Amino acid sequence: MITLPILSLLLALPLLGACAVLVFPRHSAGAIKTTGLVFSIAAFVLSVWVFAEFDEAQTAMQYVEKVPWIASLDISYHLGIDGISLLLVVLTTFLTPIALLASWDSIKDRTKGFVSLMLLLEVGTLGVFMALDLFLFYVFWEFMLIPMYFIIGIWGGGDRVYAAVKFFLFTMFGSLLMLVAIIWLGVYASTLPDGRFTTNLLTLYTLAPGIPFGIQSWMFIAFTLSFAIKIPIFPLHTWLPDAHVQAPTAGSVILAGVLLKMGTYGLLRFSLPLFPVATFAYMPYLAVLAVIGIVYGALVSTVQPDLKKLVAYSSVSHLGFVVLGILALNEEGVQGGVLQMVNHGLSTGALFLLVGMIYDRRHTRMIKDYGGLARVMPVFAARFMIVMLSSVGLPGLNGFVGEFLILLGSFTSQFLGSPWYAIVGTTGVILAAVYLLWSYQRVFFGRVENPENKQLTDLSVREWCVLVPVLVFIVWIGVHPGTFLDKSATATRQTVQRFEDARRAVQLGVTDPPADGAGNPVR
Repeated sequence: MITLPILSLLLALPLLGACAVLVFPRHSAGAIKTTGLVFSIAAFVLSVWVFAEFDEAQTAMQYVEKVPWIASLDISYHLGIDGISLLLVVLTTFLTPIALLASWDSIKDRTKGFVSLMLLLEVGTLGVFMALDLFLFYVFWEFMLIPMYFIIGIWGGGDRVYAAVKFFLFTMFGSLLMLVAIIWLGVYASTLPDGRFTTNLLTLYTLAPGIPFGIQSWMFIAFTLSFAIKIPIFPLHTWLPDAHVQAPTAGSVILAGVLLKMGTYGLLRFSLPLFPVATFAYMPYLAVLAVIGIVYGALVSTVQPDLKKLVAYSSVSHLGFVVLGILALNEEGVQGGVLQMVNHGLSTGALFLLVGMIYDRRHTRMIKDYGGLARVMPVFAARFMIVMLSSVGLPGLNGFVGEFLILLGSFTSQFLGSPWYAIVGTTGVILAAVYLLWSYQRVFFGRVENPENKQLTDLSVREWCVLVPVLVFIVWIGVHPGTFLDKSATATRQTVQRFEDARRAVQLGVTDPPADGAGNPVR
């Protein structure tokens, strides 16, 4: 039996690291960076231990901690993980030291603030993935905004303030809607026989599906809009390219690799299982937006002259795949969606790392300024090619596994009810090959047009240390995905079963079905 509060310790390590770096004088940049890196690596090592000890056959939440917080409202410091949140916790602790190491040479001013904010960002993100109390989840969700806002606003590019404010306002708007829905859920629980106000997620799983469809719809919209902005789903994506382009490399890695997954995780953990009847009614609209996002993000990426903005718009397309897999509500689709969250974090995070490395050398992100870099930087070109092919979905690399499961699940989904979502979504795979291969050809092949490019140096030892761990996981997931799929299989199966039970209840008349505009039941 585990008696230590393992999840609290996971939160405490980066928090202690953030406090520790504040002790050093401002000019001790090396000690500050080393301390932050050590604490972030310690959190990763602990998460790997949790991953290894995790019982993949158990259906209940594991490593659960619960301490009363506001007892009169049944609000608790309540943490726990299942196989879905486990993968995202490990992804978070893995990418944080990678991002810190990647920024070792590029962040020269206000190092203390940058390292402490990166560690605080890790605390907020981990809390989101581990919270089993809606109020606690909201606290971590809002807390995460603060360090990301300052990371973009202080260490970003020329339009960093505009991008930071836009990011903050978009996310804050969605958060307030979610807060209203959380309060409404708690009040609803108090109106039931022998009920009381509660924000306990596990309790609400049993109560919320019985909410009348009209009220359930409003709650579903409030939650889903908040998560849709964070993902972001088309057409709520406009904040993302600005935030990515203006953020420093480390900020872009964490934003793409982890923070966007908070939206897809929120859909899977909160919106859909809490409000299954509303999910059935609004699923076609969300699926259409996901498919539009897949195609739109890929088309816009194709015409981008800025390499970093190209990668940013590709996230809109890739996360459309994740949403489509989740909405399939079968085991293949949801498993593919969960794995693709991890895959996108690795592949797109690595692309931002590589773009950052080349930007540090040339101080330009415009594709036209490059050409023929494969002759000058052959090792860098080879690493870029592997990451690019993983993002395209080449068999043998991580992206293929997730996209295959998503397309299989959406094609056969009884909930989506049409294979056309998968058929149209497949064009996103083709377009990804177009914009990524074309950009790779322009940057790395042809003549070395600009004389400045002839002076570029290949990867340093530090950059090797940054890229090799990511490449290992890219290949590992592509060759042996069962290592990760097995961990999330039970939680995925349990989530899918909730929807099967809810649909059966609607069909049997136990739960009121949703109605269309004419008042006819939608089944």
